Order: sequence, then structure tokens, then C-alpha cells
Amino acid sequence: MSVASPFFEALIGKTVSHVWRGHGSAIFLEFGKLTPSTRKAPPGQPVGELSLMIEWSWRIERPKSILGGSWSSEGRWPGMFEKLKGATVSEVQLYGQLPEICVSLSNGLRVASFMTAEGQPEWALIAHQPKIGNLCVKRGSLYVKPPNL
Repeated sequence: MSVASPFFEALIGKTVSHVWRGHGSAIFLEFGKLTPSTRKAPPGQPVGELSLMIEWSWRIERPKSILGGSWSSEGRWPGMFEKLKGATVSEVQLYGQLPEICVSLSNGLRVASFMTAEGQPEWALIAHQPKIGNLCVKRGSLYVKPPNL
């Protein structure tokens, strides 16, 4: 069993409830039931049962083309984000020598990370409920940061 399995099992079937932009080109997808945020920054963004954060270099794929991504005009982002909302997660995959993540949705769209600069892939799957921690990449391998209990 992969360290990612509990995270992927928790994510399958969850609805994309909210999508928001973080600092720069970072995006956050919130899955499942939303609750008010207790985070200090940014204020007002609700939190899902699980959150996918992709710090930069991401894209949203249609079945046969790219809808857009982190290099698209920022004016297009809200419309792209709206297309994700309400869809459910049908599959989660890791790809590449250095693990990147791809989330496939019931509406045929896919959200994929792909780091284009030196260092490590910059994504995290954060489990708020169930509290199983954060899945990310550290030194080229999957890493689970234990939950803050």
C-alpha cells in the first residue's frame, strides 16, 4: 500500500466545492463539505474536508486540449475555476520521476501539477477530515507530514 492511498481513497467521490487563488499563481481546490477558515491568511476562504494546493505550474485539461493554466491570462482564471466546481473526483494519479499529481473529475476535466523550475514539485494534498496529515513531495519522494492534533 502506497503512502498516498489513504489520501486518494478519501478524495475519490468528493465534490469540488470551492476553488481559489493563493499568492502569485498558487491555486487551492477545496473538496467536500466546506467550513469557515481558521487560517489567518487569506481571510474568508472556506476549507474543505480535503484541500489540494498547487503552488505554481499547473494546468486544467479538457479530454483533448488544455483549457488553461498558471501561464494563462489571469482574467481567464475565474471562468476556469467555475468549470471545476460541482464536479466529483473520479481518479487521482501520480506521474513522473518526481511525483506530480493529476486529479480527474466527473465532468472530463483534469487538474495537473507540473513544476518547471529547480527544486521539488510544489503541491500538497491536505486532509482536514479525516485528519491523516498532508501528502507532499520531499527530496524527490512522497512524504506524509503528520496531522496537527
